[in-house]
Amino acid sequence: MRQILIAMLFATLTGVVPAHAELPADPLHSTMWHDLAKRYFGTAQVIFDDQVKIVVPGIVENQAQVPVTADARGLTGVQKLIVFADLNPIQHVLTLTPGKAAAYVSFRMKIEQATPVRAAALTADGVWHVGGLFLDATGGGCSLPAEARNEASWASSVGITQGRLWREIDGSARLRVRLRHPMDTGLAKDNTPAYYIERLDVRSASGEQLGLLELFEPVSEDPTLTLLVRLPPSDGALTIEGRDNNGGVYRSTVPAAWKESANEAASTPQP
Repeated sequence: MRQILIAMLFATLTGVVPAHAELPADPLHSTMWHDLAKRYFGTAQVIFDDQVKIVVPGIVENQAQVPVTADARGLTGVQKLIVFADLNPIQHVLTLTPGKAAAYVSFRMKIEQATPVRAAALTADGVWHVGGLFLDATGGGCSLPAEARNEASWASSVGITQGRLWREIDGSARLRVRLRHPMDTGLAKDNTPAYYIERLDVRSASGEQLGLLELFEPVSEDPTLTLLVRLPPSDGALTIEGRDNNGGVYRSTVPAAWKESANEAASTPQP
């Protein structure tokens, strides 16, 4: 207790006090901005940055399946990329820890009402770079029951994965994957409890982590995700290890399109 009092006295006398960065004014004028910024960024410096982009459709046809792309590739040294929707009942949508992936993720999410949708990238200097836009959409997506619940055998398909890898011009690999899962929010009128995939770990054939995704309830049913990963050229596949909030564990192997093309070419008779 004495040490604490001495430290406080020293800070007062020297003017050295903990820094609390002032939040910038919100260009989207959201009533939730200050509360959410404190929740996700704490006392870190926050700036609005056009290099962090959110892309959504101009017209939302299905509020339970809204395509969203978060892209912070314009920044260097991104440690974490989070996506949140201010006016959703559950605001946090997902977090990407890039590792050997680009600061980029494309997916689908549920929207309960028109809302600002934001992406925030944490760089190595401890600064959060925020981008976003206002999504004008009809509501109800978060409180709709999963369509899979209408199928008597839905439980037997949970965790089934479909995916493919394509090589990009810059040498990276584009991963597109779809996992069968109801992604229940726990907000539906039928009182179905929350049941969703909460973690996807993407690894190379040797087991090296390429990227980590933490998912939350607003991610749409049967998540369809796109990442850009740095995969060794010799690898013909990668693995995805998933876990849901009920303890379900899933593991899948996603093949590379370029390996399949090479195999087909090798098996084609030459004239």
